Amino acid sequence: MRTDSIKRAALAALVASATALPVAAVAADSPISANVSIASEYKYRGISQTNRKPALQGGFDYAHASGFYLGTWGSSISWLSDGAANVSSGVELDFYGGYKAKAGPIEFDVGLLQYYYPGTYPAGFTSPDTLEIYAAGSWQMLTLKYSHSLTNLFGFTDSKGSGYIDLSAAFPVGQFTLKAHVGHQTVPATTGRAKSDFSYSDWSVGVATQYAGIDFGLSYIDTNAKTAFFTNAFGKDTGKGTVVLTVGKAF
Repeated sequence: MRTDSIKRAALAALVASATALPVAAVAADSPISANVSIASEYKYRGISQTNRKPALQGGFDYAHASGFYLGTWGSSISWLSDGAANVSSGVELDFYGGYKAKAGPIEFDVGLLQYYYPGTYPAGFTSPDTLEIYAAGSWQMLTLKYSHSLTNLFGFTDSKGSGYIDLSAAFPVGQFTLKAHVGHQTVPATTGRAKSDFSYSDWSVGVATQYAGIDFGLSYIDTNAKTAFFTNAFGKDTGKGTVVLTVGKAF
């Protein structure tokens, strides 16, 4: 992103700090919404962003009645400084905008997403900042989405044109929602690098519920990413399977 007792103490402290954040109240009929959460680990597309440590996260969204929307979301990270010397970057900031519409039982969603990683980087370091275009379709409990990078992907040199496709499902069962996901990240082949080096699949299963206005989620997340290419400077396999707990609140 010890022992179990230290992990629980750290998580409790972060949850306390998250729920104490001064997030403005949002009216129920307002086009603006907000969210804040704490995760035992930040996993994105199955890859650890925080070296198996907790992350504080939150964002704001604006949804117009026409279907157009804008939003921003942020999280603490450590993967950049974990993986390279002379790199200092501890925050991910996402900025996105798009359009949602319905055609019969299917909801469509298209948009642009900019990942921004403020920090200090040595000369010649490939910027991790990434711009993707995406399109998704949802039907009942299923969502299929494809994201395509218009720039290099998260600091991989010559990776423009990378694609990520994922299928997710959510099944309500009483007070719980059962969730499942499978995705595949493709990174183009270049001279001296095989396509399969950084291409991999990820999957997850989990459950979510709400109690006293607080959202809880528990998931198992795993990948088949090659250990040799996804091990950080601390010797941690960032694609290794793990259980992730999230606690959050929407406003």
